[in-house]
Amino acid sequence: MSDHINGQGKNFPYNNRQLSWMDFNQRVMEEAFEKENPIMERVNFLSITASNLDEFIMVRVAGVLDQLEHDTKECDLSGLTPKQQYDILCKKIHDFSEKQYNCLNHSILPALKKQGILIKKINELNPQQLDFINRYFDRRIYPVLTPMAVDTSRPFPLLLNKSLNIAIRLMNDKRETFFALIQVPSVLPRFIELPSEENSGIRNFILLESIITSRLAELFALYKIKASFPFRITRDSDLDIDEDTDDLMSEIEKSIKQRRRGKPIRLEIAWKCDQQLKDFLIETLDVDESEIYECRGPLDLTFLSKFAKISGCESMCFEPIKPVSPSADFFGYDDIFKAIREKDRFVHHPYESFDSVLGFVKAAARDEKVLAIKQTLYRVSGNSPIVDALIKAAENGKQVTVLVELKARFDEENNIHWAKKLEKAGCHVIYGLSGLKTHCKICLVVRNEDDGIRRYLHMGTGNYNDITARFYTDMGLFTCKEKFGEDASSLFNVLTGYSHPPQYNKFIVAPHGMRGFFEDKIKQEIENAKKGLPAGITVKINALVDPAIIELLYEASKANVPVRLIVRGICCLIPGIEKVSENIVVHSIVGQLLEHSRMFKFENGGSPQMYLGSADWMQRNLDKRVELVFPVEDDDIHRRCDEILEILWNDIVNTRIQLSDATYVMIDRRGKRLRNCQVEFASLARKAVKVKQQAANAENSQRVMTADGSHKIKK
Repeated sequence: MSDHINGQGKNFPYNNRQLSWMDFNQRVMEEAFEKENPIMERVNFLSITASNLDEFIMVRVAGVLDQLEHDTKECDLSGLTPKQQYDILCKKIHDFSEKQYNCLNHSILPALKKQGILIKKINELNPQQLDFINRYFDRRIYPVLTPMAVDTSRPFPLLLNKSLNIAIRLMNDKRETFFALIQVPSVLPRFIELPSEENSGIRNFILLESIITSRLAELFALYKIKASFPFRITRDSDLDIDEDTDDLMSEIEKSIKQRRRGKPIRLEIAWKCDQQLKDFLIETLDVDESEIYECRGPLDLTFLSKFAKISGCESMCFEPIKPVSPSADFFGYDDIFKAIREKDRFVHHPYESFDSVLGFVKAAARDEKVLAIKQTLYRVSGNSPIVDALIKAAENGKQVTVLVELKARFDEENNIHWAKKLEKAGCHVIYGLSGLKTHCKICLVVRNEDDGIRRYLHMGTGNYNDITARFYTDMGLFTCKEKFGEDASSLFNVLTGYSHPPQYNKFIVAPHGMRGFFEDKIKQEIENAKKGLPAGITVKINALVDPAIIELLYEASKANVPVRLIVRGICCLIPGIEKVSENIVVHSIVGQLLEHSRMFKFENGGSPQMYLGSADWMQRNLDKRVELVFPVEDDDIHRRCDEILEILWNDIVNTRIQLSDATYVMIDRRGKRLRNCQVEFASLARKAVKVKQQAANAENSQRVMTADGSHKIKK
């Protein structure tokens, strides 16, 4: 067992959260190395590891550094002090960074070259290509460059977090040394395609910073360029928000500005760079040796996400998973409210289009019978059709209430923008509850019908974001059952007013009832197992961190309750330990799509219960957020969720199994049918619609036109 899961701080094994996350990012990088994946998908996976690592350093590593700064000596649940955590983290991150560039240089670039795609250096260009980049520099790059000298009259500038810059060491005629900087413009493409010989099958590219570096002498004509190299800083970006304020939006806007000035906690520089320049940056930025990363390739590998999507390379990507629209549950219905009145409806994204969710809000916005719409928004897209529909609803005279969570990390500015736009349109906008993030996913539509007021609602596992809905797997349930409607109204009353959290009919809501609910469910499975009744727990979540839940799962294992966990990311539980967790199996699915849905199944003595929702098993979800978990009561939808869980569990292609030393291994594929759950779900969605289409065609073929233009069914 590795040193970060020694569990000295508790009476049970507990994997350190930060180090478990690093293991997750390692699983993503394995996909970049995987030769069976199409090359452009491997490029994209490498980009994802870089983006993931940026955020991890800005928030999680920053948090550990903050503990060190405050001289915290207390051990975490894995038994590590902040100093021990930081030391292990530093080594792990440095090793990971080396693996990233090893992957790029020795796996991805050679594979791209085999496909005729080359990223070239200046000294590799032919005269035609040199002429091209010189003209490109003059016309496109030069006008937006700002060379910045650093001296007594011009202090070191405030560099943007994660911006790419070039450091330059200069010398004048008196052999005096000077330093300067140039920010690589983020408004220009990071890579540029070069002219190539016709019909050669070769495509050549060059990076923006390479072009700029080749023309530095012209930008500093009075000096000699002695050395230059690109560098990039990552700042502490964990916001410290004072929620005890009369103006939360203003406080968050102030904190966002502070984020831009956060202390540098990582300095990425070119491999074997000029020592004088390196010393200058270290001293000026005040970074420690442990925070310096010398990279054997281009800095900021997040640019590879766009490179993976260059036109003409579609055959080098996964076959796209195209959502079916409408989904089988809404097939043949022009009136979405009629469909929901008949029975509960279920959608599985992205296999089934997000159009059903968007259509629900749009229909409510224009329907004359709709009186009110209430919705929570956590992360929405930059050009959100959901927000547009809510604005249209307000313009049409509906009462629109929107809870926009301003504290959604790294989406604060986007959410502030939408909050202001919604307010301007006449929507009633709430910014969330003090001390809590509102993370639940729910939309309530109140409609005045012939038999009275009826409440329709959508509840989901993912955000109301039309962009991420294309590559995040999520689920949504539509219902108009009265008890659910009552709960939805009660929940919004808590969010918008001073209502005391009620006794809900169906909902399980954090932070006041969810922890106890899940703990009771696990305890019930333990009791059922002891009585010889059917028992078992199957859960699909993004992260498992909560110590109380983990301890109870260990107790369940000791009571011979089979526990199956599908945990995409952080998992602080250690499975397979004799007499502790030998009845627990942990899978992690990393594939073409990001597994985001949350599902909870309890065998319940032979009457299985299924729940969906927004919450992971983390302290923050159970104690510090407004989260929603809801039961699946419709028999057809229950059976479908059962099928989904079984397909997920039996995936062979995307699944890794966690071992008792906290490491992960791929499932042995020998002699097994290769099952890719994501491809299988896409196929099932298409087949379900095809069955509905065939049934509709068969019904239509049975209809004959009568003389008066009406229809009757053939005998």
